[in-house]
Amino acid sequence: MSQHLKTLKILLILTLCLLLGLATAFMLRPQSVATDPMNANLQLGGDFTLQSAEGPVSLSDFKGQVSVIYIGYASCPDVCPTALAVLTQSLRQLSESEREQVQGIFISVDPERDTPAKLADYTAFFSPRIVGVTGSREEIDQVVRQYGAFYRIVDMEDSAMGYAVDHSSRLYLVDREGRLVETLLHNTSVPAMTTALKTLLTSEG
Repeated sequence: MSQHLKTLKILLILTLCLLLGLATAFMLRPQSVATDPMNANLQLGGDFTLQSAEGPVSLSDFKGQVSVIYIGYASCPDVCPTALAVLTQSLRQLSESEREQVQGIFISVDPERDTPAKLADYTAFFSPRIVGVTGSREEIDQVVRQYGAFYRIVDMEDSAMGYAVDHSSRLYLVDREGRLVETLLHNTSVPAMTTALKTLLTSEG
């Protein structure tokens, strides 16, 4: 009986340790800003001005058009090119007149490596309807906060890149009035993206 009680005691201690570990992990988990634009209390979105190879670009420059914003960086190995490829393929599904009413905006959170000229070359690979912009760290952080996004620099000591950037990966759909109305994952399907664009293009606002 004493051996049985001893075993139960050990199991109880192990269970308590596990629960404490889970509670600690939950409390210390990385926090990110919610990105549900349907929640009016969050008031996500809004105008901004960043730099392109052709000069300053503001979201308000495209009032009257539908805008699709993506926040990432040009050295991103996977999610950024996937998102831009989805947008590019969706643009090709639109008629020429529809396509001329959609503006893609790629915002780089890596201004140390992504100059406006580099971003111009990078976005041109995907579509002439996508402009690449960046800015100072303060300007970038302001836009990231506005849109409920997230990023952090991750050192890579054993890599020639030096560092990578962990970041949220969403396509932000903005209507003709400059209002953020929907977000889609970077790997959303081309038909889903095309449908979302057509809906915004035909919306009266």
